[in-house]
Amino acid sequence: MELVLALRRAGITDPDVVATMESVPREVFVPDAFQNKSYQDITLPIGHHQTLSQPAVVGLMTEALELDDRKKVLEIGTGSGYQTAILSPLCRRVYSIERHAPLLEEAEKRFENLRIRNVTTKVGDGTLGWDAQAPFERIIVTAAAADVPPILAEQLSLGGIMIVPIGLSDDFRTILKVIKTDHGLETEELRDVQFVPLIPEEATGT
Repeated sequence: MELVLALRRAGITDPDVVATMESVPREVFVPDAFQNKSYQDITLPIGHHQTLSQPAVVGLMTEALELDDRKKVLEIGTGSGYQTAILSPLCRRVYSIERHAPLLEEAEKRFENLRIRNVTTKVGDGTLGWDAQAPFERIIVTAAAADVPPILAEQLSLGGIMIVPIGLSDDFRTILKVIKTDHGLETEELRDVQFVPLIPEEATGT
């Protein structure tokens, strides 16, 4: 399958991540105009200037989270819901924030149709995190930030992992793996990718 080959080329070896990505129907999250590209390893537009990340990047970021069925995950940027659907079977619960209400409404319909039950969502400013549900063992940011968002770092539990794309140039961003330790934040650069920017603003219904 094209998707599995893309994951292998990207060096993704976690069998649970690969099996989950094989089982989640990516076409459900792809706009009608791009259905024939559902399993190509490319980024696709989903409206509102947002994108559906290429499978290799989704796999890379998911694998880097080091998930298990005890982990509570905060996702910043629900988008189409594809990354959320990948996280769902790999962890205990996903809390996902999306600033575009129409995108979130569509994602919630997909979760319902796929019988995904361990996801809680809300419309909001992802840069503020979800204080009422903090701390989180894992945080994944699906839009590029200028630096590690400080509020999200505060909401990360000790020993927790955050995966976040860093850099706001028009070129490539670097996916950063952040681990919270007794001595502060330890970071590791994973690879360069392209992401839409993480924009702090009031949540709207547009």
